[in-house]
Amino acid sequence: MRGLRGRVEAVRYEQDHVHPLLRYPPEIQLSTLVSSLKGVNSRRLRQEYDSHVRRYLWGGRFWSGSYYAGSCGGAPPTVVRHYIESRQRPTA
Repeated sequence: MRGLRGRVEAVRYEQDHVHPLLRYPPEIQLSTLVSSLKGVNSRRLRQEYDSHVRRYLWGGRFWSGSYYAGSCGGAPPTVVRHYIESRQRPTA
């Protein structure tokens, strides 16, 4: 997220989705941020693990076009970080 002047505070990958805690300036549109993260992540994974990744693509795409973003309702970042870090990692 260097170009967007933001940073990943915490992240946990699950079998079919990702839980990130992101800090970014309010002038950046969320859709732009998500698109950038998906694009960079997809390029890097393809560069390093192309033969493995190919079998998990949806019509040639690594990520679906959708995403969910939720508000924490004023919860302190430490509480959100604890929630994200407590998510179970996939076993396979």
